[in-house]
Amino acid sequence: MDLDSEPGESSDDLERPSRTDEDARDGGEGLDPATAVDSGAELEREVGPGPGPGSDPDPDPDPAHITFGRDGLRAGFLNCLPVALGVGGYGIAFGVLASQVGLSVAEAALMSGTVLAGASQIVAVELWADPLPAATIVFTVFAINLRYSLMGAALQPWFERLSPAKVYGSLYFMADENWALTMRDLRAGNARGAFLLGSGIAIWLFWVGATILGAVAGELVGDPTRYGFDFILAAVFVALAAELWEGRSTLVPWVVALGTAVVAAEFLPGRWYILLGGLVAAAVEVIRYDD
Repeated sequence: MDLDSEPGESSDDLERPSRTDEDARDGGEGLDPATAVDSGAELEREVGPGPGPGSDPDPDPDPAHITFGRDGLRAGFLNCLPVALGVGGYGIAFGVLASQVGLSVAEAALMSGTVLAGASQIVAVELWADPLPAATIVFTVFAINLRYSLMGAALQPWFERLSPAKVYGSLYFMADENWALTMRDLRAGNARGAFLLGSGIAIWLFWVGATILGAVAGELVGDPTRYGFDFILAAVFVALAAELWEGRSTLVPWVVALGTAVVAAEFLPGRWYILLGGLVAAAVEVIRYDD
């Protein structure tokens, strides 16, 4: 009998390790299998399941976490400055063309400030005549700008959480270039809802300012194609396409849109080929992802 033992306890009882001690040293090997499964399930509920072998390590952010503040506004403005500079070059070309058809500097600036759509403004100026074909211009510009409905729909998963004032205020400044930059920013997980507004303000300032410059200098510049201004917009879109490249699968909608637009341009009047190319490419993508 050990002198330090309590009455009724033998030395063998004191020296024999408890079941709890053994389980702790063995890492839980002595636990009942059902208990281990229940514990693992409870832990998974608390911390969430781990990434599976085919899981996406960096998925799109939850649209519910979208924010709208100065950080997004500033980031959008600064990120869009290089693109806005290129847009400004195209704005000079528009200002020159506007002055050549008889628009004053104020009228050209007003059109750029309210429409903010380079392609449709150029087309409107090209159709400018005396008497003014107002119905033809409105119809053609409407057809060209219908693509913005598709672009706005792409932003809906994020923007549906914002107030109408923030949404429509941002969409007013939406152009092709800053829409592409905004989609890239949102898909990267930044969830900055004000990015579109900030980038749009940058484009608006350069576009309107360049229009005024082009209209004032219209007589001096003469034909803008002599200086390559007509290619500026095409170069900007090529740069944006490179940013949106996501691999070989990206070629499918691009090729479909291009082929449809080229064929439609041969058979349809006006600029309907632009909208038709976008709609057919979107339909093809829907079919692909549904399958």
